[in-house]
Amino acid sequence: MSSEPYEPEFQQAYTEVVNSLKDSTLFEKKPEYKKVLPVVSVPERIIQFRVTWENDKGEQEVATGYRVQFNSAKGPYKGGLRFHPTVNLSVLKFLGFEQIFKNALTGLSLGGAKGGLCFDPKGKSDAEIRRVCYAFMKELSRYIGQDVDVPAGDIQVGGREIGYLFGAYRHYRNSWEGVLTGKSLNWGGSLIRPEATGYGLIYYTEAMIKYATKGKESFAGKRVVVSGSGNVAQYAALKAIELGATVLSLSDSKGAIVAENGITPEQVYAIQEGRAAWKTLEQIVGEASIFSDSSVKYIAGARPWVHVGHVDVALPCATQNEVSGAEAEHLVANGVKYVAEGSNMGSTQEAIDIFEGARLKTASATAPAVWYAPGKAANMGGVAVSGLEMAQNSSRVQWTRETVDAELKKIMTTCFDDCVATAQEYSNESNTAALPSLVKGANLTGFIRVADAMLDQGDVF
Repeated sequence: MSSEPYEPEFQQAYTEVVNSLKDSTLFEKKPEYKKVLPVVSVPERIIQFRVTWENDKGEQEVATGYRVQFNSAKGPYKGGLRFHPTVNLSVLKFLGFEQIFKNALTGLSLGGAKGGLCFDPKGKSDAEIRRVCYAFMKELSRYIGQDVDVPAGDIQVGGREIGYLFGAYRHYRNSWEGVLTGKSLNWGGSLIRPEATGYGLIYYTEAMIKYATKGKESFAGKRVVVSGSGNVAQYAALKAIELGATVLSLSDSKGAIVAENGITPEQVYAIQEGRAAWKTLEQIVGEASIFSDSSVKYIAGARPWVHVGHVDVALPCATQNEVSGAEAEHLVANGVKYVAEGSNMGSTQEAIDIFEGARLKTASATAPAVWYAPGKAANMGGVAVSGLEMAQNSSRVQWTRETVDAELKKIMTTCFDDCVATAQEYSNESNTAALPSLVKGANLTGFIRVADAMLDQGDVF
């Protein structure tokens, strides 16, 4: 057991990894890895600090900032920053723990971390956001650097916030360096970075479809249900549509939109514009003319999983634990064949058990009942391109869109191949006709890479 029973999100992430390791032949074949688990489960460092700023009324406000520097055996700490009222140590430890193995799956030299501020930026002016970012970075800048810790954006930390945070770091440290990723193209950013997580999710899922059908099928003609309407969901939807799929839904915390005949790229662009102005999906659908004559329906208070009829592919792209056991059962009953997480820990453990149980009932490798891919593998395209942004910063160059996109696709398909191979190598499943478990494949591959680095460097002895 983890030593943190009162941190439910972290405990869930920890238990998933532990179950994958124990439900395999890894410890039997390589018992030295047993010693790694209790060490890798404890962050190398947790930084908690006070952030104070002046709001637009001239009043002082205060919030708690965090950075969980979890593991640096594979490279500098790497992981996002989020500004959200739900930020706490359990959430950040879960995200940081996931990030260790996710980053290892990229094949790049990246450690794992996560951080943020317990603060809601919605409705705040640009001037106030600037003051918050400068106050936050005043403390965080003591602990980060291009060879130490390279944060990125996350929930409610987008291009505007990254710009202010980078400017603050540059002033406080008198140093221009690739200390943040997700930067503007004009000052060190990478092409494809905004699209990377969504595009990468589609590339990983496309590899699943091709493997399962021996190359006979693709996204063309597939009915795809997507949750969320932020960056990941937007670009996943656009890429799926580009590849010939029908995207049936998007959602936010207030409700979902469902379109039986499919959401169009133009409607996704309208949602993109509306979300940038902090509008809800209900407001966007009600106000944007592109929806006036369409078949898009808004369903208040709903997640999309049980409202879309027959589904081939499910892509959770909103937040953690957004697919319940009951919703997973509904998706399976409605024909879903592929589930891949664009969000971190998007499915509850009950939902994962249902998806994995359906996978094991498969009669042949050419017709999977359900094949589920966890977020640490399927959504690591964002951090992969962040790693490519770091490489471009180090050499003071900027690659073309085509180069970055090709590298992203190669990283995602290589990750898929590695997950399959590792799952097969350490499988203890009796049903040899079933497709390999991508949950085990992702957890085992990431763990082995981090464990080898820790053993080599004497972190575990």
